[in-house]
Amino acid sequence: MKLLVLRGDAIGPEIVSAALEVLTSVDALFGLDLQLEEAPVGLAALEQRGTTMPEGTLEKAFASSGVILGPQHNVAYPPADAGGRNISATIRKQLDLFANIRPSRGRPGVPALAPDIDLVIVRENTEGFYADRSMALGSGEFMPTEDVALAVRKITREGSRRIAEEACRIAASRSGRLAVVHKANVLSMTDGLFRDSAFAVAEEHGGLKVEEVLVDAMAALLVRTPNAYDVIVTTNMFGDILSDLTAELSGGLGLGPSINAGKDHAIAQAAHGAAPDIAGRDIANPSAMILSVAMLLDWLGLKHGREELRKAATSMDRAVDEQLADPDGRTPDLGGSLGTAAFGAGVAARLRRD
Repeated sequence: MKLLVLRGDAIGPEIVSAALEVLTSVDALFGLDLQLEEAPVGLAALEQRGTTMPEGTLEKAFASSGVILGPQHNVAYPPADAGGRNISATIRKQLDLFANIRPSRGRPGVPALAPDIDLVIVRENTEGFYADRSMALGSGEFMPTEDVALAVRKITREGSRRIAEEACRIAASRSGRLAVVHKANVLSMTDGLFRDSAFAVAEEHGGLKVEEVLVDAMAALLVRTPNAYDVIVTTNMFGDILSDLTAELSGGLGLGPSINAGKDHAIAQAAHGAAPDIAGRDIANPSAMILSVAMLLDWLGLKHGREELRKAATSMDRAVDEQLADPDGRTPDLGGSLGTAAFGAGVAARLRRD
């Protein structure tokens, strides 16, 4: 099974290296027979090749079973026509990765505002309010005059249906509880279509306990009673915002893993950004990257019917928990003093001891 590694920018190479050390350990322990291939992207590729997304990288992503992608420092990229292509957006669009799956769970011993939180946000990933995902040509944001700015939001029945299918599958594998989050009281046509499509899919699945919650109410309820929710499905921007909130409630974005998944491909991609202010200092928390790789293995195991991949993913998740539970095993963002590389080595060592 071939995985493509794209290290990204700023802290990306550091946290990806830590994740790869852990991945190498589970590969050996579980006989996964993984083949890792790397390709240059981001600012390093821009300097060397004049583009953040060199020719052939997308083809390698298509040819791989999955992709491990470090964070990108997109604000430092030049315009696309000057070589500054958005790596994540390009791959996500071309591979049709319609589901952004973001779990948030309290970790043993980690200081958290909601230590008992354990939920998954299933975020639609290809349409919504995002200007790069709402038009076939051009941007969904435009200015008819210099004093007026407009934005187009796109919601489709098919886009809503397939993200609801994914959310129902995840809910059925957990507690059977699903919350459909929207703002149909104001966005009656767009969010109304999303809500109705999601409920229609849930009815087809049967056996699920489904509720609907307005997005502003959900933001408040997640702070007040986060353990009242298990799986949340929502549109693109709402999911982006709520998943950052739940990551912070669980202990911080450094613990926030995610995958971008479609029908045939998936990317492991931590929910946080590139943090250029701490790049090269060996202090970034690689937990989210390691856990994102674990999520990718679990997705691949489910897709290909390979139980050893799913067991490897569970072992990685458990080893991160054990590392974080040790007060001397944490990175500075969680009150510890361990470096990025040492954290990855510690997780890998715990795997080998199991």
